[in-house]
Amino acid sequence: MKLSDGTLVQGCQAGDRHAWEALILRYERLLWGIALRCGLSEDDADDVFQTVCVKLLDNLDKLRDDGHLKGWLITTAKHEAWRVQRLRRRQVSLSDGDDESYDALEAQPADDPLPGEVLLHMEEEQMVRLALEELGDNCRTLIRLLYHSDPICSYSEIARIMQISEGAIGPTRARCLQKLKKILLQQGF
Repeated sequence: MKLSDGTLVQGCQAGDRHAWEALILRYERLLWGIALRCGLSEDDADDVFQTVCVKLLDNLDKLRDDGHLKGWLITTAKHEAWRVQRLRRRQVSLSDGDDESYDALEAQPADDPLPGEVLLHMEEEQMVRLALEELGDNCRTLIRLLYHSDPICSYSEIARIMQISEGAIGPTRARCLQKLKKILLQQGF
């Protein structure tokens, strides 16, 4: 059973290491994705992720409403990513007449907020990831094989891996997608 953010935050506040790990794992991809969308390198995205986690740990006692946790994490990750961007820009040295350095500075992402559509898309991806966690193992495996494998698996491969007949894949997929839709609707998606 998937624990709510509120339950995990309460566990974290009580010192439960497993609750902390589950909470961080739940939001890891979202936080990383925000940093990367801001134009940061993977190393800088790691730094942003770690800083946001430390800030979350420092502010756990102030979290009263778990419904705002995701928004707080997104805002904190954006601000930290922008801070790292500004720091990186300051490190670019501009020597007299060095047009290359000036061009490199101009190519840096602006301090503008993330476009609304990109942020909305990232939040939707996070909601789908959380909903997938609530599905049973068979549904999660089938959806992964159908939509997230590279290269895409054939029905015969899926049947072999899941130990079901090829004819059962379509109806099983329909049931799994219906369950996923129901979970998403419950989450307000």
